[in-house]
Amino acid sequence: MNRRTRLLPAAIALATATALLVSSCSSSDSEDDHDSADGTQSASPTATAPSTPGTDTPTPPGTPSETGTTSAPGTPGTPGATTAPGTKPPGTTPPGTTTPPAAGARWQPTPGLAWQWQLGGTVDQSVDVPVYDIDGFENDASVVAALHAKGRKVICYINAGSWEDFRPDSAAFAKSLQGSDTGWKGEKWFDIRKLDQLKPLMAARFDMCRSKGFDAIEPDTIEAYNQNSGFPLTPDDQIAYNRMLAQLAHERGLAIGLKNDLDQIPALLPDFDFAVNEECSQFDECDRVSPFIKAGKAVFHVEYKLDTDRFCAKTKALGFSSMQKKLDLNAWRKPC
Repeated sequence: MNRRTRLLPAAIALATATALLVSSCSSSDSEDDHDSADGTQSASPTATAPSTPGTDTPTPPGTPSETGTTSAPGTPGTPGATTAPGTKPPGTTPPGTTTPPAAGARWQPTPGLAWQWQLGGTVDQSVDVPVYDIDGFENDASVVAALHAKGRKVICYINAGSWEDFRPDSAAFAKSLQGSDTGWKGEKWFDIRKLDQLKPLMAARFDMCRSKGFDAIEPDTIEAYNQNSGFPLTPDDQIAYNRMLAQLAHERGLAIGLKNDLDQIPALLPDFDFAVNEECSQFDECDRVSPFIKAGKAVFHVEYKLDTDRFCAKTKALGFSSMQKKLDLNAWRKPC
């Protein structure tokens, strides 16, 4: 499946995305999707019998030791295979009918938690970390329950800022909501000014995450205001939209992370429970994300082009949860 890299200014967004994809392919040399973290071949992960969704009550994770290696993903999942088009997942609550949970009920990830971010392929459940971030559509409740049984917290990756033609609910998004191409095939920016139309659609996606047992949301592409979106978006439009997303998550008892959007961290820090950052070290921007750490909130960080010896010392000192990943975000990881 497609995933998006760090969003750049409009004039170079498309060119940069293309260049990164070419660079990722050419730099892999003999590595492929079946390499372990140390470059050796590994067997496909053994399936874990799932527990009943919703029955796990994991102890808040500590900081388990890093394994340093990761087995390869299995056969990639089929985008949109989880839910039939135009239907809601089983157990989905109609948007707008949720009751806010008691204060402090949702997960609050703290600085330094190791994590695994895998959006491509069958999820490798063998990585010894307390936090997993996986695709919300392409993984069912049994995957989340199996990770919970291992004591993991699980983040639901959802594209909240752009339309994707391969998602099962793609037909629900009117043409008027779709703007310019994001630079990724089959994706167009949303007109985030239309909160009345987008709110129930995002609520349905967040309901799906909750019904599958996820603990948190990672909403992607939530800085359209500084991109060539096809709409005259302002910073205030983005703040209003991002705060709407945070409210939807919190009403469902889910934590939510701020994905990139560095310029608006000062305004949005109180609304988000953690940060997800791509390539702040490469662009010398990590200090701008550190307010999350100072507020006692985790920063889940990756670099693609830089090897760990070029960023780990600084990001570990800042308190980040850092690792190197391949651009396609398969199971391979090289943690700090």
